[in-house]
Parts: sequence; C-alpha cells; structure tokens
Amino acid sequence: MDAHTTVYIHTLGCARNEVDSEEMAARFIHDGFQLVESETEAEVIVVNTCGFIEPAKNESIAEILSAAQVKNSSAKVIAAGCLAQRYGDQLARALPEADGVVGFDDLDQMATRIRGLLAGHPIIAHQPHDRRLLPVVSNQPHSSGPQQWQPTKRVRLSDSPIAPLKIATGCDRKCAFCSIPSFRGRFQSRPVMELRQEAEWLATQGVKELFLVSENTTSYGKDLPSHTLEGLLGELNKVDGIDRIRLSYLQPAEVRPSLIEAIASTDKVVNYFDLPFQHASGAILSRMRRFGDGESYLELLTQIRRAMPQAGIRTNVIVGFPGETTADVEVLTSFLADGQFDAVGVFAYSDEEGTEAAGLDKHVDDDEIRARASTLAQFVDTLTSGRAEDRIGEQVRVLVESTQDNLSEGRAEQQGPEDGASYLTGDHQIGQIVEGIIADTDGVDWQIRV
Repeated sequence: MDAHTTVYIHTLGCARNEVDSEEMAARFIHDGFQLVESETEAEVIVVNTCGFIEPAKNESIAEILSAAQVKNSSAKVIAAGCLAQRYGDQLARALPEADGVVGFDDLDQMATRIRGLLAGHPIIAHQPHDRRLLPVVSNQPHSSGPQQWQPTKRVRLSDSPIAPLKIATGCDRKCAFCSIPSFRGRFQSRPVMELRQEAEWLATQGVKELFLVSENTTSYGKDLPSHTLEGLLGELNKVDGIDRIRLSYLQPAEVRPSLIEAIASTDKVVNYFDLPFQHASGAILSRMRRFGDGESYLELLTQIRRAMPQAGIRTNVIVGFPGETTADVEVLTSFLADGQFDAVGVFAYSDEEGTEAAGLDKHVDDDEIRARASTLAQFVDTLTSGRAEDRIGEQVRVLVESTQDNLSEGRAEQQGPEDGASYLTGDHQIGQIVEGIIADTDGVDWQIRV
C-alpha cells in the first residue's frame, strides 16, 4: 500500500461521534492516508456507527450496506464506532458486507489493521465486553507538568462555525433503559487545561461556538481533583476568538444552583438548557432509576427562568416504558404543557439488550407505544410552535451558519442543534453574530428582522 491510500469517513449519531471521527481522521493522516470527500473516491470507507437505540442501529446497518453497494471494486468497508464496539464479532457474522469491525479499544491500531486488510489479511473482529468493568485510566496531569493537547489529535471534517468539544466520555449512571455505559465505559473527565488548549486550536480553525458534549455533562470534574464544570466554563470563556459556549445533556438531578448561576453570569455561555427529563411520572421515573417528578422538574425550570427569563430549554421524553399507564401519559402531557419547552424529542420505548428495563414486567404493547408516541409528538409540535410564537418581539443574537441568495440561516442562543433555525435577509458572513428581533415563526423556526 502506498502513502496515498484514500479514506472516506461517514459519521452517524451524536456530536460525540463527530469528535470521534475527527480524532480518527487525525490518526489516518498521521499514518499516511489521504482523506477524501466521497465514498466513490475512497479505497477505504469507514462508517462511524451509532448503537444507542434500535432506529440508530438500523440506520447504521443500512449505511454499511449502502457503502458496500457504492464502493469501487477494491474498496473496503470498515464498521467502527458504537455499534462495532457494542456487538463486535456478532456484527461481523451478521453483516459480511463489512470487511472489518473495529471497536474503540483498537482505534489506535486502525491504520495497521487496514494495511493488513489491503494486503489480504482479514481483520479479526472486535470482541465485545462490558467497558464498565475496565480499570479507569487516570486523566490527572503528570507530576512533571500538565499534559499538552496537540493539534495532531484532531482534524476538522467540517467548516461550520460551530464545533463539538468532548469534555468527558462514559457514564456512571444506571438508567434502566440505557446501554451506553456498557460500551462507552465509566465516566472520565478531561483536564481543564487540555480542553482549553483544544478550544484555542478550534478558534484558529474558524470556530465561533463551542458545543460542550459528553454522556453526562453535569458530572464533569467529579473524578478529577479541583475540577468543576463551573471552573471549566470560566477557563473556556477566556479563549480569544470563541464567541459562544453551549452545554449539552445536563442531567436534571445534577443541575445545582451554582451551575445555573455560572451559565447566567459567564459572558460567552449561552442561556440554553438541554435537560433530558425522560418522563414526569414519579412512578415511571423510579422504574427508570432516575430521580425527581414533574413537580420538582417544574421547580427547576422556574429557577432557571428566574435567573434567565429568555432561556432556551429543550428536553427528551420516552413514551411506553414498561409499566406506563394512560394516567402516567397524562402526567407527562400536563408537564410538557406547563414546561414551555422550545424543543422536545419524543422517543418510543424499545427494549435494549443488556438493560434492566428489558427484563421488567408490565411491558406496553408495541402498537400502543407507537400510538402514544405519535399522539404525544403531534401535541408537542403544537406546544413548541406556540412557544415560538410567544417569543415574537424578543431580541436575539443569531450566529450565521450558511448564506445563499441574500438569505442567511443560523441559530440564536436559545436554539440548540436540531432545535430549529433562525432566518434573516441581508449580506452576512458565516460565523458572524447578528442582532435582530423575532418577527415571525414557522413551527420552531424563527424569522429575524435585523
């Protein structure tokens, strides 16, 4: 194999996977591969999969099959990422269209594995294991001084002015429906100064907004002495060139007053809360092994809006969890109506292998789950459209993400990824922040008058 073997990386799933792909790309370049922008140009197609829930798994499998169909005659298809880590050799047997299955543990050996594959030596599929049982690797700085983050650890695969910054990986929570800890492993924070160095590099790449991502952002720092999420926000706030910092996936039970205050008072941190409540019935939340109920959640929302009246708030909910009754659905529906959310993701429950929920009694019929999810999704569309209309007249700051024919698209501080968009006319530049007033709405999208 020469030094110019071409590789295309197709990323599925969440923003954490985007970072994984960019770190993977850096490894490829370091090892002499050439990244290309389409599958048809590639000698190696890497599908960075998602393995969280059934629809995501199905999408990942479909993309692997699609890559196998469009590849050129000598191309090899590699399944990487969450699905590969979670199922390993089982996936390899079920999906022979993939020429290799490589889990997280072997990413540093990816180049060697691919070189062997192209030379005619098959890749031995990853053997799945519960990563929660692995010893925790210390993230504490070496005694000789803080570890330096190097630009060679990541290559940007997008020219967007927004970039995810992975502040931690893994999760220690024991939510009954979630399989992520088993294949992502235990929670591990990254040191503050390492993250600041990466943020400084991202600023040199034209990034204006940092999107802080992890499996559980509110746990940041619990495993590192003298590290807190509030402290991290303060350090990132000092990075020249970065205009906005956005937090994702805040566990409601871990949102403390000091964090609300830090978000409200730290200059570049946007007033935005991604709070995956999952349900509002105390009985169902208990079966999910989560804390709280609709009443305590509404009090949290009140605290947030008391500090930041115009804050954007989104949530996710699961419908049809084992034991859920029509009365529980009514509790959830009432909570969503009272919560005044800007965006709500509605997910239909499905069993996930290896989770506690899969073995619970009182499973809801699949047809009933789909009916409940459909009804709630329609209700949510009405709620979020109404919430957007209520915002007409508010002054907002929009980060421009794309422009075409005198029309710009971006997101205000209150709008997270996939929460809706803001549109404004005029001659604007990508990465520019434009102040304006919400003049009209279309669903969750806003029309901005500058």
